Amino acid sequence: MQLGMADRARGLAEQKLSEVLPRRWRHVQAVAARAEQLASLIEEPHDRELLVSAATLHDIGYAPSIAKTGFHPLDGARWLRDLKFSDRVAALVAHHTNAVVEAELRGFDRELSDEFDREMSRVADLLWYCDLTTGPDGQEFTVEERIAEIRNRYEPGSVVVEFIELSAGEFFEVVKRVEDWIRPTQPM
Repeated sequence: MQLGMADRARGLAEQKLSEVLPRRWRHVQAVAARAEQLASLIEEPHDRELLVSAATLHDIGYAPSIAKTGFHPLDGARWLRDLKFSDRVAALVAHHTNAVVEAELRGFDRELSDEFDREMSRVADLLWYCDLTTGPDGQEFTVEERIAEIRNRYEPGSVVVEFIELSAGEFFEVVKRVEDWIRPTQPM
């Protein structure tokens, strides 16, 4: 029996993260759970599975056995591509949560953009939202809390803090867009 894409994603993520990076694994599980909860906001069933798969694999590039460049979105996406995983999932992982900005700061922007297409879609927005509203231990956060947590976790002036500063505006836009989809329409 062949595993579905989301089941395969979960197996891979658990294998690569659960023992060596348990905190990252807790975050990934919570991001995936949130993606499952919000998948109904996507019309196409295949895209729902893409969302859950990408959410489950978005941080796979942190796994020591996968990390090559030290830039987890690119490392994870390349590994998934080498495994012949879905091209769309690999691209969503490559570009999750505005990775192109951090790629530019690290000198990987050309590689990232040349190797993986950036998807601008409801699926991509939901992936970002799930990551931006989930803390490092799987707790629910507001985007403000998540940004503050990342700033506190990294050294001031680090590439990650600079990336967060440059991306915050876009983070807020994506979160607002998704929250507008979630929020029931209010009668006037």
